[in-house]
Amino acid sequence: MLRRSSFPAIAAALILAVVLLGLAVGAGWTEAADWQISHSLAIRVDESSPAFIAFMQGASWIGGGTPRWIIVILLCGLVWHWCGPRCAVALGGASLLSNLASSLLKLGFGRARPDLIDHLDHQTSFSYPSGHATSAAVVYLLLAWLAPPRWRPYAWALAFAMIVLNGFSRIMLGVHWASDIAGGTMLGAAFAVLGSWWAARPSLRLS
Repeated sequence: MLRRSSFPAIAAALILAVVLLGLAVGAGWTEAADWQISHSLAIRVDESSPAFIAFMQGASWIGGGTPRWIIVILLCGLVWHWCGPRCAVALGGASLLSNLASSLLKLGFGRARPDLIDHLDHQTSFSYPSGHATSAAVVYLLLAWLAPPRWRPYAWALAFAMIVLNGFSRIMLGVHWASDIAGGTMLGAAFAVLGSWWAARPSLRLS
């Protein structure tokens, strides 16, 4: 089992991996794999049912913008009930800081969005790392770490489902490459690890 004292080092390693992957993306090393994955998964409007497209758009919709922050606020209330205000601050703070980090990295790497199909979700920002993937990882992984033991298996199952569904929906809608999703997931995981570590520090409990 991992010791919580090692969590900051793990988070730093994940953030370094995000930067290194971004440099690999910029150098074109992921281009072939990204193209192959997107070509296989991107939805063709004329070949897919409207219900399936709507489902993918809905999965993507709840992972970004206003819906994302409504979910974060509601989950902050839930973890406050579970383990107190420090847990709520950890979840809210990690979500905000990871979103800021994702936005800054997008500007730094300046990667263009895929153009294999017409985007099925309007986007104006750069592509790497995925903000949706970052948010899904930080919110649901941290929720799983903060959940009471009896709810933890269900929380981990939810985290896995939301991360996978969110990532696939972004690729299928034609707005992200697979490496964007990988980078965003690692970035969100890094802030989830930091949030879990901070919330568990006994010397700083708010009680």
